[in-house]
Order: sequence, then C-alpha cells, then structure tokens
Amino acid sequence: MSPINIRTLQAKKDQQEKFSVLTAYDATFAQLAADAGVDAILVGDSLGMVLQGQDSTLPVTVAEMAYHTACVARGNRRAARPALIMTDLPFMSYGTLEQALDSARQVMQAGAHMVKLEGDDWLIPIIESLGRQGVPVCAHLGLTPQSVNKFGGYRVQGREQERAEAMVRHAIALADAGADLLLLECVPSALAERITASVRVPVIGIGAGSATDAQVLVMHDMLGLNPNHVPKFVKNFMTDGRGVKEAFAAYVQEVEAGTFPGPEHGFNA
Repeated sequence: MSPINIRTLQAKKDQQEKFSVLTAYDATFAQLAADAGVDAILVGDSLGMVLQGQDSTLPVTVAEMAYHTACVARGNRRAARPALIMTDLPFMSYGTLEQALDSARQVMQAGAHMVKLEGDDWLIPIIESLGRQGVPVCAHLGLTPQSVNKFGGYRVQGREQERAEAMVRHAIALADAGADLLLLECVPSALAERITASVRVPVIGIGAGSATDAQVLVMHDMLGLNPNHVPKFVKNFMTDGRGVKEAFAAYVQEVEAGTFPGPEHGFNA
C-alpha cells in the first residue's frame, strides 16, 4: 500500500474522515503502530519523560530526536503501509531561523517527513522558510510543553475569551503561512471545534475534544504504562486481554469512528 503523506491527510480532512496519530520512539513499536493502521507517527520530545525519566521535555536534544527518528523510520519502512513520520524539534532548537533550518535538516535526514514546532505567529517566518526548503510543518498551539515554566504548569489554555480569540487568529495565520498541520493540546472542546472549522489544513487534537480532524496520544499513556499522573484526556486501550497491536488497532478504530475521545476526555471553557 502507498505510504501516508500530507496529501493523504489533507484528503481525509476534505472528505471529513478522522485519522489517528500515535507517538513511537523505536523500530518495533513504529512498525506495530503502522501495521495497526495508525496514519501518522509522532516522534515526540515526550521521550524525555517516558523514556529518559526526565521531569519535562526540556532536556531533550536535537541529536536524541534524530536518533529516535532514525529508529522509527527503519521500523516504519517494514510496515505494510508506512505511516507519515512527524518529529518534534526540541526546546530552544528553533529560536532563530538558522537554528530551525539546521535542526530540521538533522531530523529530516534521519527519516522524518515533517517537523513539529510549538508556538504562535512568531513561527511564521520559520514556517515560510522551512516550506521553501521543502520541509512540511505541524504547528502546535494551546498547552505547549516546552513553555511549561512560562505557563506555570500544565494548564488548559484558551479558557479566557481574549486568549481564545488570539488562538483562533494564530491558527489561521499559521495555516495561511504554510503550516501543513495544526496540533491543539489541552484547549476547550468548543474552541478546538471552532479552530478546526476555521482552517483548511487538518487539525490534530489531544485533550481538545472530538471535533478535530485527528487525535494523538502518547503511546505509553494509551497502553496504561504511565505509573504517574494519568491526564484526563487519556484512555487505556490495553484492556480486555488485548496485546499491543490490538490496543493500537482499537485506538485507530475508535478515532476513525469518532467514539474516542468521549465528552469525559475533553475540557469546558
């Protein structure tokens, strides 16, 4: 089967078909995810927490992201239908245009198909420049974990009217600047629905309700492997005697059917 690419995901939005995204950090889980029907694999800087035992994503380096991207790419190539691979550019690796281009080069050469950046309209020159260099971009809005110290913790974003309106403006501006995907994390469900309807590009949600075009979860969370705090938006799919691949397939099925996330997984304004 043909590999998933950004045109595939755009067609899904245009046809009002939901699609699934899941993190993976190595070859084995990448192949299992792709073979289970996951459309896009996120090599997230969440690896700092779930693999390295860090307290946040901040210590993760570009070299580490490139290493795990290469591992994922090798496993993904063995899948019957390879997924699109999206890689986070980690903390302080795209503060300048030169940094962003070099960081993107490293992870794209390692096997990523697109990069993900956290921020709002200050990202526009970077997105435009990456686009000119042939690098697709996912722009991450809402709760952006690399800014956890600025936010004062992991908190829902966009509940205040002024901030909600600003997020809508930023989303539109980023899409107009050439972002190929948007990701909304921990925003009120109604705001996520409004943003999804306001932009032409696919919108991925995590803790953003069911109206987005796609959902993403951290693999360890949805397999019930997180021994610490489990976020409200997480569902454990490793139940009813399922193995890992069956849990991945159940996640894909529920996302595509629109049954996950349920109302209990979202946030009100």
